[in-house]
Amino acid sequence: MASVRYQKIPDAETESPITISLEKNEEHKANEAMSQLVITKEDDNASCVEAIMIGEEDDIVEDEIKKSLETGDLGKALEAISRSIREIENTPLHIAVTGEAGAGKSTFINVIRGLEDDEEEGAAKTGVVECTTEPTPYPHPVYKNVIFWDLPGVGTSNFKANEYLEIVNFKSYDFFIIMASERFRLNNAKLAEEIQMMGKKFYFVRTKVDSELLASKKRKKSTFNEEKVLQEIRDDCIQSLCKVGIQEPRVFLLSCLELDKYDFGLMQEILESELPSNKRHVFLISLPNVIIPIVQKKRDMLKKLTWKFALLSCGIAIFEDSDKSLKCDITILVTAVMLYQKAFGLDQDSLEKLARQFDKNVDDLKLVIRSPLALQKINAGLIKSHLSRSGVETLMKVEYVLGLIPLIGALPAGGLSFASTYKMLNGVLKDFAEDAESVLNKAMESSD
Repeated sequence: MASVRYQKIPDAETESPITISLEKNEEHKANEAMSQLVITKEDDNASCVEAIMIGEEDDIVEDEIKKSLETGDLGKALEAISRSIREIENTPLHIAVTGEAGAGKSTFINVIRGLEDDEEEGAAKTGVVECTTEPTPYPHPVYKNVIFWDLPGVGTSNFKANEYLEIVNFKSYDFFIIMASERFRLNNAKLAEEIQMMGKKFYFVRTKVDSELLASKKRKKSTFNEEKVLQEIRDDCIQSLCKVGIQEPRVFLLSCLELDKYDFGLMQEILESELPSNKRHVFLISLPNVIIPIVQKKRDMLKKLTWKFALLSCGIAIFEDSDKSLKCDITILVTAVMLYQKAFGLDQDSLEKLARQFDKNVDDLKLVIRSPLALQKINAGLIKSHLSRSGVETLMKVEYVLGLIPLIGALPAGGLSFASTYKMLNGVLKDFAEDAESVLNKAMESSD
């Protein structure tokens, strides 16, 4: 028999498949099911393999899934898929933030983690003088595997980059963000060169550009041009870094108080593209939904995950009896919908935070939400009720009956399980993504 281990999921009222491993005598059943699921390339639609794998060429687990699906080995694919799903909340991502005192390191760490102010519980300590004397970890409040590290400042006159990196244990971090509120100085360049020599990525961030723009607007009332001032700031930063030996530096202009403006979207794209795919997903899903492109990228990433949830459901339908399969289907749906809701910030707490951030009434934001599952506490009862309203429940009933038929019923039951799970999750994802865009557009109305 197949070996399927389960764990209890809060509020799910059932158990969730956490690991799947197949014995050899089960492989023929998996392979037959796989041949029924993969759409041929002559079809108008992409195959399951293509739908799951687009953009994932550099990930070992994803490559294992791709090869298993292409060869029809559903057993190995399911084992890899179960690992891949768990990676979202298990893969560690360590981001180091450093720079001179007063650059806004701590405020940046708080804002990018979605904290409303610097006095909130778990916030990094802020101040006009250097507050950090040793590397201090600040986990993301929702995705605990994402940790931002506030590193000591680099502004002392006797600064030595190589010794500094040893002291802060540079090997622990996936990449470095080097921040400055004015020009980047020699110490910033020394640190960047040392990081590069040690094979790590680094990114320069020029903060407090909102203050610079405001000052320029007051001084040049008749000739003020925001784009021109921003370009002047960028050019000045690049020139100062080039003078101290950094070739073709990339500098992102940010305001920690207005994260949705300036270069935050560009920085997100660059950082995401240069991370390994498993860490790319973790980084993306942890970002605050402050610009529309982030919402859209989350939607695209979660759509690939939807195929994986559906294939997992299919595999369980093949290898388990009807009762256990149905319970697992409900739990898979609960787990996925909870993940989607959390990623798009469509729970009550997230909406209240967004309303305060943009100085809007939270009830006005709720008015643009159309999905019946948004704002709800996701549990098995709610999912079952949604299934009955959406028509997916009929497919699951047929799947249940087929699963009662020994041997020959397992394969069509697996196909129906795939179809019903994918149909519901794809619809929920589409609705949640549209609602998240509508909410953000409504929130930003007052900031135009």
